[in-house]
Amino acid sequence: MTSSVPERAVETEAAPTVIPRPAIGLRERKKARTRAAIRAEAIRLFAENGFAATTVEQVAEAADVSPSTFFRYFPTKEAVIIGDEFDSVIFEEFRNQPADLHPVRAFRNAVQMVMLRMTPAAVEQERLRHGLLQNVPELRAAMFEEMGRSLDLMAEMIAERTGHPVTDVRVTTLAGAVLGVAMSVTLASWNKSIDYDRDAMVNRFVTAIELLEQGLPM
Repeated sequence: MTSSVPERAVETEAAPTVIPRPAIGLRERKKARTRAAIRAEAIRLFAENGFAATTVEQVAEAADVSPSTFFRYFPTKEAVIIGDEFDSVIFEEFRNQPADLHPVRAFRNAVQMVMLRMTPAAVEQERLRHGLLQNVPELRAAMFEEMGRSLDLMAEMIAERTGHPVTDVRVTTLAGAVLGVAMSVTLASWNKSIDYDRDAMVNRFVTAIELLEQGLPM
């Protein structure tokens, strides 16, 4: 696996705006590690033993925390799988893109940056998570609710970038289009029958976004 995708370098129309991030304290780092450990063990156990057959107590024991600690980080067992840990990072990168960049290109850059930072372990964990989302009925239903929230947030960010009202049909349509591209690539990429590594996924996503920018020529 290569560490970069030279032919799909992140492109901008201006130098990206970089907003310095505040230093993260020890307490926050420990909380992030605990959350990551719970999530990793939960996904592993759900994939190995089945979602319904795995209890919160089993996940807590595997992550070396108490059940009450589990619920401090995740309100339900479903929440471990439904929440996409990368969404908030992608949206932050989106907001950091140059203000004069078209929303589609800004979204492309944001997703590409985040995906290229994914480790092999993160890629495999996401593959398992998406497998659960596609195959567990109660998770599929919850996933559509989460998609609605992502669509609302995407529309808000496009409205901020363009100056149009969030209810403008152009804003809501564009939000649906870019998230639809991301979903189409994601569903194909996490399918076990298609052998993608991280960089192949990035290439597929960039190609899909370019098709959207070109008006979806056939």
